[in-house]
Amino acid sequence: VALAWFFWLIHKNPQVENKILAEIYEILCHPQCRTQDDHITVFTEDGLKKMVYLQAALSESLRLYPSVPIEMKQVLEDDVLPDGTRVKKGARVFNFLFSMARMESIWGKDCLEFKPERWITDGKFVSANQFKYPVFNAGPRLCLGKNFSYTQMKMVAASVLLRYSVKVVEGHSVVPKLTTTLYMKSGLVVTLKPRLVNNA
Repeated sequence: VALAWFFWLIHKNPQVENKILAEIYEILCHPQCRTQDDHITVFTEDGLKKMVYLQAALSESLRLYPSVPIEMKQVLEDDVLPDGTRVKKGARVFNFLFSMARMESIWGKDCLEFKPERWITDGKFVSANQFKYPVFNAGPRLCLGKNFSYTQMKMVAASVLLRYSVKVVEGHSVVPKLTTTLYMKSGLVVTLKPRLVNNA
């Protein structure tokens, strides 16, 4: 789900794709960041960790199109939220992650923009506050697989982009299908154009 939105967003923002590719090519220059297995490039753990801009682009994609767009919590005991709101035992509290990403009060005036740079400070990836960006939940319920998820997404995205130019088919309608997870209603129909012949 996350990668479908990611590839759609970089199709719409070619300058982001160019920066991701520049980062990948730079990483390929370092032997410790890749291995050659039967003439196929495989990124090492070190290589994946160095993909700062790619991780920023994936985080920005998940911010705008969170895989789980709505969460619900049930109140176990009467409580008071940090803003003073009282909640009663048995009440349900809904958290609309999709809407949060589009709120100026949370993300600023550029909240609607796909802007990976918001995740980078001094060349390093900087995570947002878990409660501002609860894509992987927050606090004691923070997803144990968060780092593994990023590793998997980076591995797939980098491997695909190294080898192919991914273009959404002209006229294909991309709209969300709101279920438990944020699917694309008609999927993502693309064409793949080989990018590199050697070293891929």
